[in-house]
Amino acid sequence: MPRSYFSPATFRFLRALARHNNRPWFKAHQDDYEAHVRGPYLQLIADLQAPLAKISPHYRADPRKVGGSLFRIQRDTRFSGDKAPYKTWAGARFFHERSRQMPAPSFYLHIAPGDCFVGAGIWHPEPDTLKKIRAFIADNPAAWKRAVHGKAFRDRYEFWGESLTRAPQGFPPDHPLIEDLKRKNQAAGTGFDDALACSPKLFPFVVENFRRLAPLVDYLCAALDLEF
Repeated sequence: MPRSYFSPATFRFLRALARHNNRPWFKAHQDDYEAHVRGPYLQLIADLQAPLAKISPHYRADPRKVGGSLFRIQRDTRFSGDKAPYKTWAGARFFHERSRQMPAPSFYLHIAPGDCFVGAGIWHPEPDTLKKIRAFIADNPAAWKRAVHGKAFRDRYEFWGESLTRAPQGFPPDHPLIEDLKRKNQAAGTGFDDALACSPKLFPFVVENFRRLAPLVDYLCAALDLEF
C-alpha cells in the first residue's frame, strides 16, 4: 500500500529551525527532528533501494544515519560567513558505487518548505571533469540530444546553475550545442509542492522522475568512464 513519509510536522520543524538556528534550540527539539525529518527520510531511502537498483545496479540508496544518502543536518561553517549551525532543508544523494573513487553524477531529492525538488546530474564539477563532459558532448551529440533535448524532457525539467557568457575554450561560438557546452553544471530536475511531499504520491513521483532522468545520468556516466 502507498504510504506517506513526511508530514506537515516535517515542514513545521524546518520552518522553526530557520527561526531558531542555534544549538540549544536544536538539542531541545532533536526528538522532533528524528521523528519528523530524519526517521521518515531514512525509511524513504530504504524503500527506494529496490526501484533504484532496477534503474541502475550501480547506484545506491543508503539508509545509514551517518555516511549514507542523507546529508547531515549540521552545516560546515569553517569557511562560510554564515555561522548558522544547521541546514534548514533535508537532502539525499543517491550515488554511484564508485563515487568515492572518482567524480560521478547522482540522483537527488530535496525537502524544504516551499522549495522541494527532485533531480539528477553533476553539480559544481571540477574543471577537469567539466572539460571531459564538454568534450564528450561535442563528440557524441546525437546521444546527448536523445537524452535531454526531447520534448518530454524539456517540458518536465530545467537545467540548474550558471552558464558561461562566452563559449568555453576550444569550442566555436556557433557550435550547435553551445548553450549546453556553456553550462558550469550538468544537473536538471523539477520542483514539487509541500503537499505532494506529505502525500503517498511522493514515492511513485520520485521513482518516476529518477527513471525519466536516468538517460541524463547514463550519458554523464559514459562521459566519465563509469558503468550505468
